[in-house]
Amino acid sequence: MPLRIGTVAVDFPVVLGALAGYSDLPYRLVCRSLGAPYCVTEAMLDRQVLLEGKLRKRLVRLDPADHPVAGQIMGSEPDTLAEAARALDRLGFDVVDLNFACPVRKVVAHKRGGALMNDPARALAAVRAVVEAVPGRPVTLKLRRAFKDGDAAAAGFFRIARGAFEAGAAAIAVHARTVEQKYSGRADWGFLAAVEREFPDRTVLGSGDVMRPADALRLLAETGVDGVLAARGAIGNPWFFEQCRDLAAGRPPRAPGLDEQRDTIYRHYRLACEAYDPRRGLKLLRHFSLQYAKMHPRRTDLRNALVGVRTEDEWRSVIDAFYAL
Repeated sequence: MPLRIGTVAVDFPVVLGALAGYSDLPYRLVCRSLGAPYCVTEAMLDRQVLLEGKLRKRLVRLDPADHPVAGQIMGSEPDTLAEAARALDRLGFDVVDLNFACPVRKVVAHKRGGALMNDPARALAAVRAVVEAVPGRPVTLKLRRAFKDGDAAAAGFFRIARGAFEAGAAAIAVHARTVEQKYSGRADWGFLAAVEREFPDRTVLGSGDVMRPADALRLLAETGVDGVLAARGAIGNPWFFEQCRDLAAGRPPRAPGLDEQRDTIYRHYRLACEAYDPRRGLKLLRHFSLQYAKMHPRRTDLRNALVGVRTEDEWRSVIDAFYAL
């Protein structure tokens, strides 16, 4: 079940999508070690990519084990997006991904992310500028079904998707909700099937309501898309990708024991400290531990214990106590 994104070959069609605060380098590396074949960074503002400083270093950090990887950028001006794309190209990202899907109010208010679904002309100007800026580098875009809930025809979507492919985009990733919906209600997988029928010879990835490994394989089977972006469903379960591979091979998905969960949490912590610093590493893992707790048989007790944690010693004491053999 391989997937191809332009010149980039991906050996399995379930990949880690972008999610702010989660799909940073340390978590991408954890997911890589557990079967994720391709990852997308957190969304980066084009201006942040161009501005030298600590934030840029944190956002664009790469590792030899983190390939192939897409650097996701968002903005409102085609020329600035093109400059950011050139920067990602020089830094060694395998794919440049344009975010026209983020539904966060602050992002949309600044005419970025999902706001571009309401402005096809500007969206296509951005695609053309970026494709021209990074010749030979695959350019992809993340879209939503429409901007408004009542837009049943999704005319803006199809105008952007068709124009992007004509401009040279290698793939589109489609979240099957509208921008107005954000993450409420059910994702419209029927729309994903319609997109695949409209573009049968193009690479289309789907997302939305992929909360379990079985959902990813079901989305592939029901819609016919070429790949699946797992985002919220893979947060706190980096084994998601390995489990998808098990299901695709006809095996029951392997469930990690408490000892393996503990070792993975500590590895994630070490990677975060190496990528940033111990203070930020602890802050991230206190937050992430609440997500890892979803897999624990006493998740409510574990979450309650983690809420009061402030120091590394306190955090380690909770992890060691709840993940003891």
